[in-house]
Amino acid sequence: MAAKKAARKEFQLASVLDLNHASVLHGELMALRGSDIVIDATAVERVGAQCAQVLVAGAKTWKADNKAFAVEKASDAYLKAMQLIGLNDEILIPKEI
Repeated sequence: MAAKKAARKEFQLASVLDLNHASVLHGELMALRGSDIVIDATAVERVGAQCAQVLVAGAKTWKADNKAFAVEKASDAYLKAMQLIGLNDEILIPKEI
């Protein structure tokens, strides 16, 4: 039986990505593992280092699985927080159109 190609999933990040949300975010991402995912970070108001670390780990996991993992849209707060943390990875920072 041939394997079906995984569908692209869209994932909306919560408005507050702090220490309390890190384990929730990890669980949500792991539930999507095996699918190509596009992340919408437009609602994000705050990002803590722990959730940023979960996103980095997710990006590396998806890359190892040969699946797409990309943030396509993001709020200014998300972009500023990621830059302050020192993350400028193309996967986690959407490209300007």
